[in-house]
Amino acid sequence: MTEHKPVVIENPWRRLSAWTDARIGLGRAGVSLPTREMLAFQLAHAQARDAVHLPLDTAALMTQQAELSEPGKSLLPHQPVHLHSQADDRVTYLQRPDLGRRLSAQSCEQLDRLGHTGDSPVDLALVIADGLSSFGVQQNALGLLDALLTDLEADDQAWELAPLIVVSQGRVAIGDDVGHRLNARCVVVLIGERPGLSSPDSLGLYLTWAPEPGLTDASRNCISNIRPAGLSCAEASRRLMYLLKEARRQQVSGVPLKDRSEETVIDQGIGNFLLG
Repeated sequence: MTEHKPVVIENPWRRLSAWTDARIGLGRAGVSLPTREMLAFQLAHAQARDAVHLPLDTAALMTQQAELSEPGKSLLPHQPVHLHSQADDRVTYLQRPDLGRRLSAQSCEQLDRLGHTGDSPVDLALVIADGLSSFGVQQNALGLLDALLTDLEADDQAWELAPLIVVSQGRVAIGDDVGHRLNARCVVVLIGERPGLSSPDSLGLYLTWAPEPGLTDASRNCISNIRPAGLSCAEASRRLMYLLKEARRQQVSGVPLKDRSEETVIDQGIGNFLLG
């Protein structure tokens, strides 16, 4: 009886795929990828495109956020505020990144009417922007907010928060304008990250001390890959709390502010040998 060779030739690297989402050891059928792997790639590509173009359901998100302002959540005494960047639609947003970094004239007036500019500053402004993955925001923003509010409540220092802001067609730098107009000492932007072929649902955090228009990424600290298959909301909140407290203590952010939340100092009673 003639022995038939398998159609798909397995790759010995395949077993490593159990430890990573990277596409490795896919095997081959002749000189091509197996049909199964090609279809999986096309699905991942479609999910990434959908994450970029799918509109953020701001109504649902703000309804969920309003629940965080109920009694017992005193850090958010105000209802969420919906704003818009200068990018009128998604096509403009993708083609003109600069417009996504600035608030529309109507949104500027709306923020100024809140009455915070010129008053004593608030400690923190929280901004949610759709970014390049509305899916990541829809899936993870509420869980992160809940974890962060719990950690802020438990902190030994008091935190006064500005009203929660949701920005449509917004990019990271729009938080600088929002924080400045709200007279906030610090602003944190929760934003959908550019989707990869294995991570269409990723959320990122960007922290800026003393926000004002015109700052660059050198003035910001970032925590990325917040999603069920990446960094959990609880862990992201823990790291953010470290950065928030250090930013307030040192009154800096960005390059001068290092994330040492993972460092462990082991004291074994051994002095500095250079001083001995």
